Amino acid sequence: MLEIRQIACLDDNYGFLIRCSETGQTASIDTPDGKALIAEAELAGWHIHQIWNTHHHWDHTGGNADIAQQFGARITAPAAEADKIGHVDTRVSPGDRIRLGALEAEVIDTGGHTLGHIAYWFESENVLFSGDALFALGCGRLFEGTPQQAQAGLARLRALPDTATVYCAHEYTAANARFALSIDPDNAALKSYSAEVEAARKAGKPTAPFPLGREKQTNPFLRWDDPGLRGRLGLEAASDADVYAAVRSAKDQF
Repeated sequence: MLEIRQIACLDDNYGFLIRCSETGQTASIDTPDGKALIAEAELAGWHIHQIWNTHHHWDHTGGNADIAQQFGARITAPAAEADKIGHVDTRVSPGDRIRLGALEAEVIDTGGHTLGHIAYWFESENVLFSGDALFALGCGRLFEGTPQQAQAGLARLRALPDTATVYCAHEYTAANARFALSIDPDNAALKSYSAEVEAARKAGKPTAPFPLGREKQTNPFLRWDDPGLRGRLGLEAASDADVYAAVRSAKDQF
């Protein structure tokens, strides 16, 4: 019942319009470019009733005002960041469930990139909107949170089904693949995935959405307990959070 339109915005963002086909209720997941999302909604004949923000960064909230003014959309956002976002109608916290018509999404704590970052999980549709917490072959930089917080959030996402489809908020996959190969060079699944990414980008195609199961096999930020990766980092006996932190630090300097 979940219809999804993915819209390329700004330099490398994705915005999403989602619609419950049973009721026609429609939401924008983040608003990197209000005008682009409004144009897509009008092209589809959809009325945007809600805005769901994952975190407070401007490239995820910058179109809130335009969409709210155009459609009277009500804004849902993480309670921990609502004051930074402003004009929030509904404040949600991890574990809450919110509705889009006949559909329901769970709010998952993915703090780290920002302290209150959340993801939206439609279990009935097997669809995750991960914002900047999880990218194809990558994850968001730690601007506010700790490695322990970020790793715990990613562990919550990793626990979702392999068959889950992930919609992330940026097209970073080609650069992420180059880093992943540098730190996990013997991963056959990663080599195959990277080749697919290169071909897709050369053809001008997006690399999102993507299946979560493949990320569990290839994304170094989800592989903190892999013996081979731990060995290459010299962290065989380290905590999961410390392995994640080492990978994150390596990516920041790559």
